[in-house]
Amino acid sequence: MTTKNKVSVIQSLQVGLNILDVLAEQKEPLKFTDIQNLTSMTKSNLYKYLSTLCEFGVIHRNPMTNTYSLGQKLIHLGNIALGQSSIIEIVIPYLKKINDNTSLTALLAIPSVNGPLITYISSADYGVNIGAQIGTTLPLSSSTGIIYSAFPNSQMISWVEEEASKLDEDALQKHESYKENARKLFYASKIEPLVEHVSSYSVPILNFNKDLIGAITVVGYTEIVPKSADQPIGQYVLDISKQISTYYGFTD
Repeated sequence: MTTKNKVSVIQSLQVGLNILDVLAEQKEPLKFTDIQNLTSMTKSNLYKYLSTLCEFGVIHRNPMTNTYSLGQKLIHLGNIALGQSSIIEIVIPYLKKINDNTSLTALLAIPSVNGPLITYISSADYGVNIGAQIGTTLPLSSSTGIIYSAFPNSQMISWVEEEASKLDEDALQKHESYKENARKLFYASKIEPLVEHVSSYSVPILNFNKDLIGAITVVGYTEIVPKSADQPIGQYVLDISKQISTYYGFTD
């Protein structure tokens, strides 16, 4: 007679992981009451779990909106598993440097099968709403999307083709023009489709094989975001992307 081995589990850890699953499934920040309704937990228990998860960094509480979302530590841990943590560690100081010198929000987007994935955001002091958060995938029509279209990554080819197939003839022609310019000039600028009056300027990060491994995007009010590398801010961000690409072995 044989008996099945019973797997011992820590119930409280399961509850905490379930809260993370709920936040991931909803794909948007949730209020305390929303989480309570979705988990059927008591207020006191849920408060303790959320406080602990926030303290550990796997959940972020926005004090302005009093909502909860997945935290940056999950991005960090996930990218370690994917072997991509190094690019985040390398780029973060540069993003903060961009903040200090331009007063623009700077973000890093890495390749994913669903589009350019925002893995880190260094926000400007004035807190412009860029219409996206960590874990968001950016559309083909964004400046980041144009960069990923101009410098294909093997992981992104299907996504680029699928998104391009959704465009009408006029939009596709415009996109091809943006893409060719980005390929020649190593940057793309665009009025963002996600938020009105907000523009972005994106530059590629390339490795020794000339493969795209990430993109830096600066975002802010349309009046102050550079339209070209001829502008001081544009050249500054482009120079930073070249420095990082050089670190990964890229040469012109």
